[in-house]
Parts: sequence; structure tokens; C-alpha cells
Amino acid sequence: MARPALTVYGRAWCHLCDDLRAELAPIAAEFGVAINVIDIDTDPALEAVYNELVPVLMFEGAELSRYRLDAARVREALNAYAPEHGSSHSKGG
Repeated sequence: MARPALTVYGRAWCHLCDDLRAELAPIAAEFGVAINVIDIDTDPALEAVYNELVPVLMFEGAELSRYRLDAARVREALNAYAPEHGSSHSKGG
């Protein structure tokens, strides 16, 4: 079974994208999920869809954040995907 991954659609020169990735990294590490970063400027179809909406954070086909990280929503989605992680994490915190 493939491990889940968070996907960030952004741009190389986007400071909001840099900020979102930096804030997301510790959450992804905590839950053991990868972060896939996709530069929309390398794909005209993605650029047409996302253009000025970046960064956009997706997980399992659902948009979790746009422009700024919604950490609570990300944690909620990751806990729902792997509830056993969330319950063990809660006890450890």
C-alpha cells in the first residue's frame, strides 16, 4: 500500500509557498507522511488551474489549505486518515 503524501502546488519564487512548506515540514514528519512539491510553472495545465491561488495544499484529493497553512485542518485530515497515529500522539503530548 502506498504511503500517503501531502502535495503542495506552488512556484519556485513564491514566498508564501516557502512559508507553507516550512510550517508543514514538522507536521508531515510527525505523521510520517511525505511532501510532494509541484512547481506549477513547469506545467501549463497546472498553471492554468492554480495560477495566483498558490500555494495550494492537497491530501488524498482534498484541498486543505490555500495561501497559508491551516495546521488544524491538516492535522484533522491526517488523523482521519490514520486515527491510530492521532490517538498515540495525543497520549504522548
